[in-house]
Amino acid sequence: MKKHTRRGFLKKSGEVAVSTGALSFLPGCGSITGHEKKRRYNVILILTDDQGYGDVGCHGNDIIKTPNLDRFALENIEFTRFYVCPTCAPTRAGLLTGRYHHRTGIQGVMSGEALINPDEITIAEMFGNSGYTTGIFGKWHLGDNYPRRPMEKGFFESVVHNGGGLSQPSCPPGKGYFDPEFQKKHNFVLPEYIPHWLGSNAYFDPLLQHNGQQEQYKGYCTDIFFNEAKTFIEKHRAEPFFVYLPLNAPHAPEFVSEDYLAPYRNKGLDDKTARCYAMITNIDDNFGRLINKLEELKLEENTILIFLGDNGPQYLRYNAGIRDRKGSFYEGGFRVPCFMRFPGMMDGSRKTDTIAANIDICPTLLEACDVGKPAGVKLDGMSLLSLLENSSIEWPARTLFFQGNNGVPEKYNQCAALTQQYKLVNGKELYDIIEDPSEKNDISGNHPDIVAKLRSEYEKWFDDVVNTRGQEPQYIYVGTSHENPVILTPQDWRGPRSRFVSEDSLGYWLIDVRSSGTYEITLRFKKKDKPVIAHLTIGDKSASQECGKEATSVTFDSYNIDTGKTRLDGWLEIDNKSIGVDYVDVRKLDRL
Repeated sequence: MKKHTRRGFLKKSGEVAVSTGALSFLPGCGSITGHEKKRRYNVILILTDDQGYGDVGCHGNDIIKTPNLDRFALENIEFTRFYVCPTCAPTRAGLLTGRYHHRTGIQGVMSGEALINPDEITIAEMFGNSGYTTGIFGKWHLGDNYPRRPMEKGFFESVVHNGGGLSQPSCPPGKGYFDPEFQKKHNFVLPEYIPHWLGSNAYFDPLLQHNGQQEQYKGYCTDIFFNEAKTFIEKHRAEPFFVYLPLNAPHAPEFVSEDYLAPYRNKGLDDKTARCYAMITNIDDNFGRLINKLEELKLEENTILIFLGDNGPQYLRYNAGIRDRKGSFYEGGFRVPCFMRFPGMMDGSRKTDTIAANIDICPTLLEACDVGKPAGVKLDGMSLLSLLENSSIEWPARTLFFQGNNGVPEKYNQCAALTQQYKLVNGKELYDIIEDPSEKNDISGNHPDIVAKLRSEYEKWFDDVVNTRGQEPQYIYVGTSHENPVILTPQDWRGPRSRFVSEDSLGYWLIDVRSSGTYEITLRFKKKDKPVIAHLTIGDKSASQECGKEATSVTFDSYNIDTGKTRLDGWLEIDNKSIGVDYVDVRKLDRL
C-alpha cells in the first residue's frame, strides 16, 4: 500500500457536480438535482463472520497470518473498542440501518427471528437515492424472500447466499461435499465433525442468488464474493458506488482448501482453529488483492474502506486476553476488529479507544458522503466523522446498549450497558473495562451508585427500543408477482423444535397471503428408508398424502387460500413421529 500526503477531508475544492435520475423510492430523502455537492466518495464496507478480536496478527496473535490486514490497521485508523452484537443478523440490522436491531424487527438469527421489517430503510436505499450505484456480495441474513431481499432493500446488484450461511438448511441443495470427487477437485478434506444432515450447498462451487435468481458459481465462496465485488467496482468506477461485502467466512462449517489449511495444521493447532485461521488468511489474501485493484483503478484516494467483524469467535481460541466468545455479553462476544481508511486520512494512522458501535457506521458514512437521512427515521448511532478528523476532539460521554434473547427480549436477560469506563452485564455484574479489560473482577458491590445509574439508563432504553414495534413476529409474503413460487426453509421455522436444525427438528411458518386464489404447495425432503405420510395445514385447512420410501417430494394442488396472515405447517409422519421437511414451495396458480 502506498503512503499518501494528507489533504483536507471533504474539502470544498474537491466538490464535483453529480446528477441522478428520479430515484424516488426513499421517502423524505432529497435526491441530487445537479447542483454542487460535496465530493462523492466511494464506499466499501467489509464485514467478516465470526472473526474475533484476536483473529488478526496485529492484536498479538503470533500464529495467524494476516499481513494485509495488519498493514492496513497500522497505516490507517483503528477503533480498539468497537462493538457490534454477539450474533450475526442483529449486527447486520444495526449496521445497515443505524438503528438498534430490536427496532427493525430482527430478534435473533433463525426461527423466523432474522426477518427485517419491510418498511425499514437501509443505508443502501439512502445511498441509492442519492445517486450511488450499490452492490452486495456475500451474506445478507435479513430475509430470503420478497420484500426483504437485498434487491428490495436498496441494492442494484446482489450476489448472496440464503439464510445464515452456506451449508445451512436455508441453502438450496448442491452437488454435495460428501462426494470424494468433489473433495478431490477442490483439494479439501471434510472435517470429522460435519453431520450428514447438514445442507449440501458447499463453500466450493456454491449455488447463489444473483439478483433474486439462482445461479451456479465456480470456485471458493470468499474468492467469489471478492471477485464479484471487484468486477462491480471496475464496471462502476466512473460513478459513485457503495459496496457491501459481508463474507460468510470464517463461520462454521470451516471448509477450506488444503493449500491454506496445511501450514496451520503443521503448527499443531486443533482442527477447528487451523481451519478458521486458514479461512481468515484467505480473506486476508483477497483483501490485499482488493487494495491492489483500487490502486490499479486509481480509486484509493476517493474510496472509504472499512473492515470489521460481526461478533466474537464461534468457539474459544486466542482472543487477545478478552473474555468469552460469540453469543456472550462479555468483551469477547461482541468487541471486534475495526479498521477504517478515509480519503484525506491515509497518512493519519492512529488508534482510538473511544467506544463506538455498528449503529455508528451508517450516520458516519451519510455525513462523509453528504447523503441525506430520510425524514422521520430515528438513527440511534452517531457520526464518528469529527473523531476521525481530529482524535483530540472532546467527545461526548455516551452509553451504548446491547440486548440479546431469541424471541421477545426480556429485561436484564442477555444484555449490557457500556460506557467509556464501565460495563454492566445482565443488570448486576459491573466491570471497569479500562482497568480490567479481561473482566475478571465484578466491582458491583463497591459501586452501587454506578450500577443504579446504568440500570436506570438501560430500563429507559429498553422500554423505548423494545416497544418501537411491539416485537410482533414478522410474516413471509406469498402470492405476489415479485416472487412466485416462494420457497420456505427451516431458516424461518418457528416453534420449540425449530431452534437448532437437525434430523429431528420441526417447525411452522408464519405467512402473509397477499392475494387469494388457488395455490400449489410442494413439500421437499430427503429420501427416507421407509414410507411416510406427508401433512400440510394452512390455517384451518389440512390435507395428507401417503408417500413411498423412494419419494423426495409431494405436491398438494388446487389449494384455495384467502388473503391475510396465517400459519403454514408442512411435515412428515414416520413411525408415529413428526419430523420437518427441507423446503416448502408455495406457488400461486391463477393470475397475480
